[in-house]
Amino acid sequence: MADTSLFPPATEDAWRALVAKTLGEAPFSSLEKTTAEGLPIAPLYPQAEAPARFPTRPVSAERAWDLRALTTHPEPGRANAEILADLEGGAASALVRIDPTGQAGVAVGSADGLARVLGGVILELAPVALDAGYLGPKAADWLGSVAKASPGAKLRFHMDPLSSFAETGHSPGPIESHMVSAATVGVRLAETYPQAQLFLASGRAVHEAGGGEALEVAFAAASAIAYAKALVRAGLPVGEAFARITLGLSADAEYLLTIAKLRAARAVFARVATACGAEPAARIEARSSRRMLAVRDAWTNMIRLTAAGFGAAVGGADAVVLGNFTDSIGLPTAFARRQSRNTQLVLMEEAHVGRVADPAAGSGYIEAMTDRIARAAWESLQAIEAAGGVPRALANGSIAREVAAARAARPEPRLVGVNAFPPDKESPVEVERAEPRAVEAPSPALPGPDGDAVPLRPIRLAEAFEA
Repeated sequence: MADTSLFPPATEDAWRALVAKTLGEAPFSSLEKTTAEGLPIAPLYPQAEAPARFPTRPVSAERAWDLRALTTHPEPGRANAEILADLEGGAASALVRIDPTGQAGVAVGSADGLARVLGGVILELAPVALDAGYLGPKAADWLGSVAKASPGAKLRFHMDPLSSFAETGHSPGPIESHMVSAATVGVRLAETYPQAQLFLASGRAVHEAGGGEALEVAFAAASAIAYAKALVRAGLPVGEAFARITLGLSADAEYLLTIAKLRAARAVFARVATACGAEPAARIEARSSRRMLAVRDAWTNMIRLTAAGFGAAVGGADAVVLGNFTDSIGLPTAFARRQSRNTQLVLMEEAHVGRVADPAAGSGYIEAMTDRIARAAWESLQAIEAAGGVPRALANGSIAREVAAARAARPEPRLVGVNAFPPDKESPVEVERAEPRAVEAPSPALPGPDGDAVPLRPIRLAEAFEA
């Protein structure tokens, strides 16, 4: 072992003395910052006294995490080719976004259409997840049909009507009816598919609209509570209900906050599940942020996505969906999709990120920020529940007001390639072109009056500077 006696550890007083010389007449407090939600960030943290206080994801001997590739190409045949190429190129699972109009996802409106998208995919080996909005229950039945009642199929139905309600501000029929419908379908499919995940309790709508980390965690936890209640009412034991729910969170270029946020989400979920008599282990799917992507000098998005993937992996995500560097411009080419996969593969296979359970444990900053996000999220969760749950908190605008406050408090970002170090000459970026063709699909509307809420409209941080 190397002799370290010649290099005594630096003391805080010595560090402050050097900083004082640099600051001049400026006070030390000028180095202190806050998150968009007002959580303090100090310039220096001591080593944490009690590392690894928060729940962690167990390390897998096979793969550190599930590399999940998203497919949105409107043409089912092209979507199928993308999925097969992703799986052959290193992805472990697939996420299919369904949109019968073809505008925002694969144009699918039936079980036969989804079967075409998943042709050649062995569902017992490669998990398949869905993103179908209000069509979630019907899409879940389509996926169940494609799996042909194989009990070994690894299906992630990921029904999530609350995110659709939050994003659009509208529900075709009462939002409560959509949750009941999804839970009823989920309980029926759970009998056939014991490995299936039924709901995705996601906070990403908060993030993409500009909200802060604590509210995102609180929204996801409150959604999990709402979905668990619906599943229990539909006949599922409370322990199994929580076990069938995945938490959905965003990962962005601020990777230290991403790490702390994911760790905090596990802590909040564990407290909720334990209070309800369920196992405290959370399953987390982290998707890369869309609000961080730039149109100008889009090549720099590769760096942002790498930082997001690192944060998601170190934070302990079970599955990571890393977008493409061209997502802010158009559909990805094969090159863009390969870059997305290989970014994760390099982090996993070459950088060995994920070999250690909770590698950030013991970091003074990470431990402190995890604790602050968890406590703030718990307060927000209590407020949401006191308002009557997520649907009412969306309808009365309280969540939208918190998101707007965080968005207004966020300082002007410095975005490389956009408003910082812009390129002298734009480098062209290729994207795929497609002609969306709508297909017939059952209506997602349910009987009863439509629901309305204050929508959480997605933003892009670079958009104001690119205009």
